[in-house]
Amino acid sequence: GNIYWTDHGFNLIEVARLNGSFRYVVISQGLDQPRSIAVHPEKGYLFWTEWGQTPCIGRARLDGSEKVVLVSLGIAWPNGISIDYEENKLYWCDARTDKIERIDLESGGNREIVLSGSNVDMFSVAVFGAYIYWSDR
Repeated sequence: GNIYWTDHGFNLIEVARLNGSFRYVVISQGLDQPRSIAVHPEKGYLFWTEWGQTPCIGRARLDGSEKVVLVSLGIAWPNGISIDYEENKLYWCDARTDKIERIDLESGGNREIVLSGSNVDMFSVAVFGAYIYWSDR
């Protein structure tokens, strides 16, 4: 198995084996303050959130190829990100807009607001079965 992580200081996404061996940089270009990542091993996708100058939700292959931006409008401080493997949906929470939203993880379409609060400062989100869990500060 592999583990993926973001390096905020160097704006990188890296991967290594669970024991720390075979470490390498998956994405090093075009990232601006990557925040959170989610991996879909079966489909071979890596998703991430970015703050920075142009906040967005991105997707790439697990090797960093085929990088695309799925969401770039109506997003400010995307923090947590989570995959619903059964429904093929990608969820994220935004600390500035106080929303949890979702899209189809293949097309990036069918964007929906799942939850909208006020002054919640959402930090992370997880999806399991019929339930959505989130944390705030």
